[in-house]
Amino acid sequence: MKRSIVILLFCVMVGVASCSFISKTETNPERNKLLIDLISFVLDREHFDARTINDNFSSEVYNAYIKALDPQKRYFYKSDIEKFKKFENLIDDQIKNKDLIFFNLTYDILKIRLEEAKNLYVELLDKPFDFNKKDSINIDYTNLDYVENLDELKNRWYDRLKFSTLNTYYDKIEEQDQNTENDTEIEVLSLQELEKASREITKSSIKEYFDFTNDLNVKDWFSVYINSIVEAYDPHTYYFAPRDKDRFDISMSGKLEGIGARLQKKNDHIKIVEVISGGPAWRGEEVEVGDIILKVKQEDEDEAVSIVGMRLDDAVSLIKGPKGTEVTLTLRRVSGTVEEVIITRDVVELEETYAKSTLVKKDKRLYGLINLPKFYFNPQNYKERNATSDIKKEIKYLKEKKVEGLIIDLRNNGGGSLQAVVDIAGLFIKTGPIVQVKRKNGSTQVLDDTDASILWDGPLVILVNELSASASEILAAAMQDYKRAIVIGSKQTYGKGTVQNIIDLNRLYRNKSIGDLGAIKITTQKFYRVNGGSTQLEGVKSDIVVPDQYSYIDIGEKDQENPLPFDKIEKASYSEWSYLKGYDDIIKHSRKRMEKNIQLQLIDENAKWIADRRDLNKFSINFENYKTEILENEKKITYFEKIKDYRSNLNFNSLPYELKLIEKDSILGEKRKRWHKSLSSDVYVEEAVNVLQDIESEQPRRRK
Repeated sequence: MKRSIVILLFCVMVGVASCSFISKTETNPERNKLLIDLISFVLDREHFDARTINDNFSSEVYNAYIKALDPQKRYFYKSDIEKFKKFENLIDDQIKNKDLIFFNLTYDILKIRLEEAKNLYVELLDKPFDFNKKDSINIDYTNLDYVENLDELKNRWYDRLKFSTLNTYYDKIEEQDQNTENDTEIEVLSLQELEKASREITKSSIKEYFDFTNDLNVKDWFSVYINSIVEAYDPHTYYFAPRDKDRFDISMSGKLEGIGARLQKKNDHIKIVEVISGGPAWRGEEVEVGDIILKVKQEDEDEAVSIVGMRLDDAVSLIKGPKGTEVTLTLRRVSGTVEEVIITRDVVELEETYAKSTLVKKDKRLYGLINLPKFYFNPQNYKERNATSDIKKEIKYLKEKKVEGLIIDLRNNGGGSLQAVVDIAGLFIKTGPIVQVKRKNGSTQVLDDTDASILWDGPLVILVNELSASASEILAAAMQDYKRAIVIGSKQTYGKGTVQNIIDLNRLYRNKSIGDLGAIKITTQKFYRVNGGSTQLEGVKSDIVVPDQYSYIDIGEKDQENPLPFDKIEKASYSEWSYLKGYDDIIKHSRKRMEKNIQLQLIDENAKWIADRRDLNKFSINFENYKTEILENEKKITYFEKIKDYRSNLNFNSLPYELKLIEKDSILGEKRKRWHKSLSSDVYVEEAVNVLQDIESEQPRRRK
C-alpha cells in the first residue's frame, strides 16, 4: 500500500502538469487565430462524424477546458469561475469568429493563481505539521466546490501538503526503526527532526513541479485550449504542437537521430539519466548516467551554447541532429570534473519499441512467443523497419528451431499502422479480407491479404488484455473470425474501432513568419471485423477469459469522453480456417483448467481488492489512524505477494541470433533476463502453451 499511497500522492500534488504553467513569452494572437481557423476547417471537412458547432458543443468544450486547467480545484476561486461561466455557451461563436477573449481571460487569471499557489506552499511548509489531530482529506475533486477566498485555498493546500508529508514521515519512522534493529549505534533522529526532513522532501517535490510549469511556454498552453475543442469530437482526435508531433513520430517508428541518451531536467541542470543501448553515446563510452550537460556546440559553430536553466525541450533540440553530424558537449562528470566530448550523431533505435521473441520449452517440446509492443512503422517511409518485417524475421528464426506452436502477445499493445496489421494477419492465412473500413461518406472498403503464401500454418494463440487496442483488435478479431487462432485474455479488449490520420497543418498554410503550426490527428474512418461487427466500444471478446489486474477497473473506450457509437455493417466474404479442429472442445478444456487454477483465483481476488481501493476518496491525515490503515493494507499486500512467487514449468531462451548480440551488449542481456523471469511467472503464457498443445492434439500440424 505504501507504493499505492506514493502514486496517489503524486497525482494529488502534481495533477496534470502539462496543463498548468506560467508562460515566459507573450502570446501570438495571429498564430492562435490561424490555428483555430485551420483546425475548425479540417475537423468539419475530414472528421468521420463532424460535430455541429452550437451551444451544446460550446458547453462541452467549456467544461473540459476548465477541468483541464484546474482538475483538483486548487487554483481558481468561485469568483473566477463566475467570470468564466459567462462564456460557457459562447465558445462556438468565438471559434467561428476566431475570438480569443475567453482564452486570454483564463490564461491571465491562471497566471495570478499559480503565483499565489507558489507562495502558499512555501509558507505552509515552513511550519511543522501536527499529525495528532483527527484530520482527513477527501480527494473526490468532482464534487468539491471551488474556494471563495484565500483562507479556504490555504486550507485546501494545507491538507494536501500535510498528506504528502505524512506519507514520507511514516516511511522515515519505519526506515529508522528497521535500521536501529540492525545497528544499535546508528544516530537516532527525533520525531521533530524526521517531520522536518519529511517537509523538506515535500517542498523539494513541489518546487520541481513549479519549475517544470515555468518551463512550458504559450504554445504549450494554447494547445490545452485547442485540445479541449478537438477532443469534443472523439477521444482520439488530438492536436499536436510541433514538438509533440516529433515525439509521436518517434513513438511510431522507434527511431530518432541524435546521441542516444535520455535526459531529465533537475533544478536548472540537464542530466543524463539513461544511455540507450546501441546508440552513438553508448558505442563511444564517452558519457555516463549522472553526467550533467553544461554546454552544446554544433560542428559548424565557433561558440558553445549554455543550456543551464534552459527548457528541456529546447536543450534536446540542440543536442539532437541529423545522422553523421557532430556535436560537442561540455559535461560535468559525476566526479565533479568538467570535460568536453565530441559525439557523431546517428540513428538511434529504441529497442523496447520493437518485436522480440523467445523460445518456450515445456518438457521436451518447443514453442515460440513473439511480443509485439505496437504496430510500428516510419510515418515518412513505410518501407523502413516496421512491425511486419520484424515479425516475419522472428517467425523465420523460430521455424528454424522447429517450434510446434506460436503465441503472439498483444497485451498492452495500443495499436499503430493499419497497413502493418493487414500485412501481419496475412502471414497466417492464404488470402482474404482482414478488415473493413468505412469512410465519412458511408462507403466501405475491404482491406485484403492478397499474398497466397503462409509464413506460419501451425497452432496459433493470441494474448490480449483490456489495453490491447485498435490494430491489436483488428488482428485478434480477424484471427478469431477465421477461427485461425484462439484468443486468450480479458473479457474484452479496449474497444477502439476508429482510424486516425495525421494532417500537417503547415501544408495548409505556408508562411514562415507564423512558425510551425504542428499537426492534427483526426478520426477519419471506422473499421469493422470481417464478420461485420465493430470493435468500437465492444472490443474483441476473448475465446478464453482470464482475470487480470484490470478486470474490475473502467479503462476502455466506453469509459472515455465522447466515444463514437457501436454499429454493424454487412459481413465480408471469407472462409474459416479448415485446419483448426475441435475449436469448441479446446476452449472447454482450457476453461476447466482455469476453474481449478489457484493462481488465477488469487489474481481475481487481487483485482477486486485493487478496484475497491481505487474507489476510496477519503484518507486520514492523523498519524495513528494512517498507520493503522497502512498496516492493514500491508497485510493484504503480503498476502497477494504470492502472485509474484508463482513459477510455471516453462523455460525461456533467446534465439541464437540474439545470443550473439547479447555477447556484445550486456544491457540487452539484462533486459532479456528480466523478461524471461517475468514470463516464467506468467500464468497466461502457461495457459497459452497448454492451449497450443490441445490444438496440436486435435489435428496434426501441417509442415511445409
